[in-house]
Amino acid sequence: MKRLLLVINSILLAIGTSGGPLVMRLYFIHGGKRVWLSSFLETGGFPIILIPLAISYIHHRHRHRHTTAAKPKLVSMKPPLFVASAIIGILTGLDDYLYACGVARLPVSTFSLIQASHLAFTAIFAFLLVKQNFTAYSVNSIVLLTVGAVVLALRSSGDRPHGESTKQYVIGFVMIVAAAALYGFVLPLVELVYSKTKQTITYSLVMEIQFVMCFFATLFCTIGMIIDNDFKVIPREARDYKLGETKYYVVLVWSAIMWQFFFLGAIGVIFCASSLLSGIIIAAFLPVTEVLAVIVYRENFQAEKGVALVLSLWGFVSYFYGEIKQAKKKKNKKRCPETELPL
Repeated sequence: MKRLLLVINSILLAIGTSGGPLVMRLYFIHGGKRVWLSSFLETGGFPIILIPLAISYIHHRHRHRHTTAAKPKLVSMKPPLFVASAIIGILTGLDDYLYACGVARLPVSTFSLIQASHLAFTAIFAFLLVKQNFTAYSVNSIVLLTVGAVVLALRSSGDRPHGESTKQYVIGFVMIVAAAALYGFVLPLVELVYSKTKQTITYSLVMEIQFVMCFFATLFCTIGMIIDNDFKVIPREARDYKLGETKYYVVLVWSAIMWQFFFLGAIGVIFCASSLLSGIIIAAFLPVTEVLAVIVYRENFQAEKGVALVLSLWGFVSYFYGEIKQAKKKKNKKRCPETELPL
């Protein structure tokens, strides 16, 4: 079951990693200008989580009636875990704003900067916070994925949007790297909360944690929208949107859905495996985002993007090959106790 959950959450994370930035950039390309609104949409789809939570509750309630299983609680989260989730949620809200600021100013090809620094920050904080063990394969994977992302960034300076000043471009660059650093800290922090909590971590509880995190992140961004008068401007911006008023709202809805896939997938992968694997999946699907950008926005596919694609796939395979070898070693140790000579 845990392997199945890992596969499902990896798919959700992959879809969100590629779809989220593309839909957000679509909003800005065709006339959208509200940064706080974009940051709000990154976690604003959190009510979707109520659907799997309700299904899980009904399933456990049915199981309780027909077996001796404990009676399920409507909310299983205890106050200390709630407080920790709320704090992480506020940090996520800040990260949403920094990310939206960067995306508003930078082209899709420059998103590689996020992925490159994000993976490095995740690896560093995973080592400091949760004592993540590194193997030669995981280190090789981090290096390959980082190099692949840096290769993509080589041409980013020539992709400055038309009419944008150097100052605005630099601000976008700084914001996107700051967002990468902050989220690189958030992923291992979630893993640390899992390990330190006195509750048994189930997947239902993971969804509750995600719900609380997204609620407080959305609340943080809603305050920003109120201060920036976004709610008053949205109807006028929808009328002036280049793709039309209806498609404006369709873009907003799909943006919220894609980002919810991303966050639910990220926290699910941490539950099933580790924060480092979550970071590696995000980095591995960067080239997919690049290919989709070429197809959807008709960007040029330079040789650098082909090289980055190969390096990222190589890094992804390297990580999983290392994991398979580690799993085999553990099995062999169980079969051959220390008091016996191994075959």
